[in-house]
Amino acid sequence: MAETLRSPETEISHRRVLKVAVPIVLSNATVPILGAVDTGVVGQMGQAAPIGAVGIGAVILATIYWIFGFLRMGTTGLAAQAKGAGDNAEMGAILSRGLLIAAVAGVSMIVAQGGVFWAAFAIAPASQEVETLARDYLQIRIWGAPATIGLYAITGWLIAIERTRQVFVLQIWMNGINIILDLSFVLGLGWGVGGVATATLIAEWSGFALGLWFCREAFVGRQRHDWARVWDPQRLRRMAQVNADIMIRSVLLTGSFTAFLFIGADLGDVTLAANQVLLQFIEITAFAMDGFAFTAEAMVGSALGAKSRADFRRASLLSSQWAAGTAIVLAAFFALAGGGLIGLMSTSEEVREAGRTYLIWVAVLPLVSVASYMLDGIFIGATWTRDMRIAMIQSVSLYCIAVVLLVPLLGNHGLWAALMVLNVARGVTLGLRYPRLEASIGRT
Repeated sequence: MAETLRSPETEISHRRVLKVAVPIVLSNATVPILGAVDTGVVGQMGQAAPIGAVGIGAVILATIYWIFGFLRMGTTGLAAQAKGAGDNAEMGAILSRGLLIAAVAGVSMIVAQGGVFWAAFAIAPASQEVETLARDYLQIRIWGAPATIGLYAITGWLIAIERTRQVFVLQIWMNGINIILDLSFVLGLGWGVGGVATATLIAEWSGFALGLWFCREAFVGRQRHDWARVWDPQRLRRMAQVNADIMIRSVLLTGSFTAFLFIGADLGDVTLAANQVLLQFIEITAFAMDGFAFTAEAMVGSALGAKSRADFRRASLLSSQWAAGTAIVLAAFFALAGGGLIGLMSTSEEVREAGRTYLIWVAVLPLVSVASYMLDGIFIGATWTRDMRIAMIQSVSLYCIAVVLLVPLLGNHGLWAALMVLNVARGVTLGLRYPRLEASIGRT
């Protein structure tokens, strides 16, 4: 393995937190920018339906793909612990296991696409125009499934070894290609919604190829031939246990956000389009905060592998301090600049007016969500996934109650309020479990 893997830094400091987090924050922030470009490009058509189609199509795929998000999270936690324990061979085997899972999952998605899309629209039908356009989008995007799911494992592994600059390069490469092709295919060639989907498909496969190149050291030398380790029953059971818990947690979380969009669709095409525009702000929050949560995963996992409670505590504290500061900045930015950004993302005056009506919710969200993001990162790094699963079940239950009570009374405002309930509950339920987690770490 490279020298970085043989001799990782062990000091937990603000400088190390920022060295790991800043490239992740920057690279993650480009993802919602891409979503905003997708929305803005089709928004130039001056109609609500294309915006809603791209939004609902992207959410359907994101929901399906993020079921396999355990590959990113599980890979990071397990590989970071192997790194902290100095087990370089296991680090390579973890990545190999993740890529094999991704290949099987991606091919299965392509084969089952007809049934999957039918089920999605049966559960939450949109207007005929939106659904037709969304199906065109989905039938193109689905061919990127193996690459998209495989990138979860690649990204998780690079984060675990704190090689986040390469994660940054990978994200910039993909998003840059996607944006250039978006503009060419949609505005230049007039391909509409299909052009957005084709641009994303090309970007996904090119990113997967580049990611494999960044991880090439995991497949050379002894690790290349150590299939006995890759298929070791005990390690496979451990990975399966961690991944199953994270998968259940991911299904519940993504299902909650998907329900949010689908319930909004029942409130009309304009409300659906406005919520889709505002979800770009939510994605900016998520990806910016995840930069510090991912840092916590890597540093907490490494500290746990080294059995250092002091490093575990300090990694949790320092990464969370930076996340809290970022949440304050985001909240202020959304409150001050949100109205102007909404105007840039849609030329429909109805969509603009509706988006500004509900803008207050996305301005508040970073402040009420920071604890949930950071505790997720800490628990993933520690692979305390059973507790995460239980906490998510409790949180989603409260979210469902809030939806049932608030939406009939307050409409779309009630829907956004229920989303706040979900994020607060996620932080509280994990926060109550944190002292026991820290106390379980080996030595001080």
